[in-house]
Amino acid sequence: MEKIRWGILGTGRIAGDFARGLTAVDDAELVAVGSRTPESANAFADRFDIPTRHPSYAALASDPNVDIVYIATPHSLHKENTILCLEGGRAVLCEKPFAINTGEAEEMIAASQRTGTFLMEAMWTHCLPHMQAIAALIADGAIGDIQVIQADFCFRSKVNPASRLYRPELGGGALLDVGVYPVALAYRFLGQPDEVRTWAHLGETGVDENAGILFGYKSGALAMMTTSVRANTSHVARISGSAGEIIIHERWWGPSGFTLQRAGHDPEEIRPETVGNGWNYEAMEAGRCLREGLTESPIVSHADTLAVMRLLDGLRAEWGLRYPME
Repeated sequence: MEKIRWGILGTGRIAGDFARGLTAVDDAELVAVGSRTPESANAFADRFDIPTRHPSYAALASDPNVDIVYIATPHSLHKENTILCLEGGRAVLCEKPFAINTGEAEEMIAASQRTGTFLMEAMWTHCLPHMQAIAALIADGAIGDIQVIQADFCFRSKVNPASRLYRPELGGGALLDVGVYPVALAYRFLGQPDEVRTWAHLGETGVDENAGILFGYKSGALAMMTTSVRANTSHVARISGSAGEIIIHERWWGPSGFTLQRAGHDPEEIRPETVGNGWNYEAMEAGRCLREGLTESPIVSHADTLAVMRLLDGLRAEWGLRYPME
């Protein structure tokens, strides 16, 4: 491949963010978009100078001039859209949350394995330069054994039953929209918890609006997380160990920097160079995997995606939150 040829399925805000991110990837080109209506496909294509406009998802999924499709539709459509593309011979980068639940995720991964086609959850945070640097420092023992992780992802929105955030049939609520980020962070650095405690407020539409989550580990470590669509928080995360601490700066889940504090050393402010809007790094990882003939990414593996989905399922079960399609 001279360039990885991308298609985008869906035309909402996140699709636009990804399209802008692709402009910072030297070996990628955005060649097609698919929508449920020709009007939406044409409008999006005009915004981003995309040559091929498909008036249906099926048409994009079967386009032989597309190597990989980025799925940017609501949570409730991820499984259907992903399997459609995989069975059409297109590799897939599927926006988080990967699926509504573990059962759906398993079907998607099974389709990837059956077709021998690349599939990756678009957990962009794991691919960003600052998070790669943090992972390397932790692996080298820079802060010793992790004892405490504190992370949140909360934002204020107006309650609107018509909004995707508040509609159960679209997988609404804070957890699947933004709570997945702190849960994935805790899992990445502490693994599967031995005990989970949680509480959530379910609002008038039945979805989670505020939630607190506590993971406990037999090692003595713990992770404390909050997620909300009703209030803003600082968006700072802390990973504290037996020999130091890493404080990830505001918008820790996006392109950011961090402070490394170690006993006996002055604090180090570290901000790895970042190009683009950050969405480009997950595209670069997916492209690297395609060139190497992989069917999954070692940074966002199928096993890790499934493990996080199981944690999300368990949290919702504790809250009594079940979506209509389940």
